Amino acid sequence: MSESYDIVVVGGGTAGAFAAATAAGNGLSTVLIERKSREEAGHIACGDAIKGKSTFPDVMDLEYLREESFTNQNIRRARFENPRGGEIDIEFDQAGSVLDRKRYGEVILEEAERIGAEIHYDTVVQDVRQDEGRITGVRAKRKGEVREYDAEITVDGAGALSILQDKADLSAATFDTNVTYSQFCSAYREIVHVEEEVEWKDAIVFKPTEELGYLWYFPRSGTEINVGLGFQMNKPPMELVEVLKRDMATRPEFEGATVEDKLGAALPTRRPYDSAVAPGFMAVGDSAGHVNPTTGGGIPGAAKAGYWAAQQAIEAIGEGDTGEAALWEYNRKVMTDFGKRFAAIDLYNIWGGAHEVGELVDVVSSIPGQQLADAIGKSGTSSMDIGLKVKTLIKTFGHWDLLYELYRVQDRAATLRDHYDAYPSTPVAFEGWRSQRDRVLDEVYEISGAQPKY
Repeated sequence: MSESYDIVVVGGGTAGAFAAATAAGNGLSTVLIERKSREEAGHIACGDAIKGKSTFPDVMDLEYLREESFTNQNIRRARFENPRGGEIDIEFDQAGSVLDRKRYGEVILEEAERIGAEIHYDTVVQDVRQDEGRITGVRAKRKGEVREYDAEITVDGAGALSILQDKADLSAATFDTNVTYSQFCSAYREIVHVEEEVEWKDAIVFKPTEELGYLWYFPRSGTEINVGLGFQMNKPPMELVEVLKRDMATRPEFEGATVEDKLGAALPTRRPYDSAVAPGFMAVGDSAGHVNPTTGGGIPGAAKAGYWAAQQAIEAIGEGDTGEAALWEYNRKVMTDFGKRFAAIDLYNIWGGAHEVGELVDVVSSIPGQQLADAIGKSGTSSMDIGLKVKTLIKTFGHWDLLYELYRVQDRAATLRDHYDAYPSTPVAFEGWRSQRDRVLDEVYEISGAQPKY
């Protein structure tokens, strides 16, 4: 069977649902293909936390979404635990949230369907359809029957390590194919119920692990906790379940706890794709590396990416041109918004990967919490008065070379953010922009001694 649409969206996660809702809400014939059943859709391994005030595109009933799935909207701080003892609390300017990811996923699909998108559950994409370099749709199997979906534009929201990008020939496009398994992480999480409210019900808790990974404890409520951990795939493998069990066993609040749900996933721990468009094709969310490469957080960015991609697709289809240049503005919007921040944060990943975790913990634990947050946050500045500088130098005695490296990387991160602000408005200047960006990366490799990541 063959069916034709203006837009076919593959994957019913955040990016895919917001893309489908945006396209359908603007009158385009839209189908969203989801491999899971209606009952299982939305069941995704996720940390569930959204830091700070996150503004979602206004294409759905956002109040309904919050009421149904935002279970804890009073996250006031992040707590970073030192495996050797001690902790750093960083207060938030605005309260963050922890949500019920499955209910959240159900609601965004409900909303996309209500707005006008068709949703085909139990449908597994097996191949892309391509004609002279242009993606023209996908081939899938739905309930044992092969179906072909023709579309003016195909939106890839199929997640990390998307099969669409493996099947498509993107060699003649600017689309970023500099992607390997080593730029991803493996993660595992459980939903745990405890008998009494945890003391840190207003905090998201992080703790470093071996191989540059981290454990997390995110309270959906005072007694329902999302617990998990991950490690980067360019490091030796970690026994995720055992490491998590051992750490939970040291925490009195988890004595007698019960586990409701277990799930694993792969996530990008890399910068956003340099270009996520090709003729008739756009990638959004995890499929385009739209994830904070140190924390794995990506829900708000994925929602924006899906919205922006659909907006550009609507304009391109209206103009009768779905080529790379016609879709390019989507790239620019991503890169000059959260893309520049995620690309800068990736420099800290590169730097950290070149050093032992114990040494990193010693240095990071010696830097005042807010200065550390600023250094790897939006502002890229980390000012200290002279007293704090002296105290930090005393506490990091023996690691001054590493501390100096960190501040040099911070300077390169600020330069990189500025460069992403100058992301080209057309593909013509793309190669020049990328070459200049790579020179910044070369400086970071030289500073840190890290092996090239890309």
